[in-house]
Amino acid sequence: MPLLYEQRGHVGILTLSRPEARNAWCTEFHSGLQEQLPRLEEDPEIRCIVLTGDDRGGAFSAGADLKDPRTHTEDSVAHFIEELPRRRRFSPITILTDFAKPVVAAVNGFAIGIGCILTCCCDLIVASERAEWRLPQVALGILPAQGGTMRVARWIGRGLAMRLALGFPLKAEEAYRMGLAQWLVPHSELMHKAMEVADHIAALPPLATRLAKESLNSGFEMPLNELANADLYRFMLLEQTEDKREGHRAWRERRKPQFQGR
Repeated sequence: MPLLYEQRGHVGILTLSRPEARNAWCTEFHSGLQEQLPRLEEDPEIRCIVLTGDDRGGAFSAGADLKDPRTHTEDSVAHFIEELPRRRRFSPITILTDFAKPVVAAVNGFAIGIGCILTCCCDLIVASERAEWRLPQVALGILPAQGGTMRVARWIGRGLAMRLALGFPLKAEEAYRMGLAQWLVPHSELMHKAMEVADHIAALPPLATRLAKESLNSGFEMPLNELANADLYRFMLLEQTEDKREGHRAWRERRKPQFQGR
């Protein structure tokens, strides 16, 4: 299975693994994410996900597999329109974006095309010094699908997203300076740092992390006053949880809290 899975404590690690093709996209990645993400969302033991690329491939993902003659082809316009609702519903981009728990991208090299877009569907990005983002679709006569350019723009703004969409690469240092990556580390320290970030998240109250993510993601789609009202309900719900009581008790007792997701 090209999509590898490993669990470390409360963290699930998903690895795009086609090292012979620089982890270029394949149908097995697609079906693997469709299978794994809903399962991990339901697993109470998993509180955070790390998504990375097999380091033997020298990339997070080299994007679409252009060696496959079926890549970027359609049988007909009618077939495409008929299949569109299913494609949207089961797209790995949609499933990853809607995943309820925090996702950390550990970008170990080239993140090209869909690889670039996938990183922008995550919540936090840890970048190796070798990381580099590219959107080559326009040069191939197409464009970044699934709202790819807008997903990038939400991280780095319209002008920089346009620059990336028109074929100018974005290297690790600049990505860190502009806020696309929140951490930039030597390549050898990438997974250590990604796990440090993920373990920190996994130690937080899991219900609160879910609603914090939900608040931020939904907030892009609504006026601030509506978001503020919605957050009052989220706040009220969290006030009723055992984790809230445990967090406050632990603070008063000067000890490490033990959160149970209840």
